[in-house]
Amino acid sequence: MAEYEVNPAAVAHVRDLIDKRQYVLESDWGDVQPDADAQNAYLERHSWDDYAAWHLGVTKGANDETKARYAFVAGDLRRVHRSALIACVYRAAEWRHKKVELAAHDLLQHLDAVSGHAT
Repeated sequence: MAEYEVNPAAVAHVRDLIDKRQYVLESDWGDVQPDADAQNAYLERHSWDDYAAWHLGVTKGANDETKARYAFVAGDLRRVHRSALIACVYRAAEWRHKKVELAAHDLLQHLDAVSGHAT
């Protein structure tokens, strides 16, 4: 099983987008998550650092500047999706990637607070 480290640059990027209200609160992540074509199109117009900033996890041992290096995408490469953060929490918890799980959970809580949905 792959091992992941938290990507601090992505955590900061996602938090900044949330603070700027660049998020979607209701979406079906299965329908809106970026597929391979969307990722390739993004990489044609952006740097690998920009691409990495959307991924909360970095795969240990994977080569830089490869899609295999980045995991746990937090949005559609334009806006953060609440459903993406939930998927990150769930998937990281399922496979016991505790640090990524907690980073995604903290971002989800921040999104709920900023959007006025924290109770």
